[in-house]
Amino acid sequence: MMFEWDEGKNQLNIMKHGVSFEEAREAFDDPNRLIHYDEGHSQEEDRYHCIGKTNVGVLTVRFIYRNGRIRIIGAGYWRKGKKLYEE
Repeated sequence: MMFEWDEGKNQLNIMKHGVSFEEAREAFDDPNRLIHYDEGHSQEEDRYHCIGKTNVGVLTVRFIYRNGRIRIIGAGYWRKGKKLYEE
């Protein structure tokens, strides 16, 4: 898989959620990961969530597919993602 992101958003995500987009890529390596369509935020582009386990916990990654790449737009260790993963 090929990934890309905006470095400014990466730095903001680190400050706000304590997760870098480099770390967020690990969620996609989980063979039991979940991919959910984000209907509520897909007005301009189709957005998705990848919920996968890393060595820290269950990580939720917001992303879009663009030009054959996964473009990460946000990530965090959120309770809602963990709950979905564990169900």
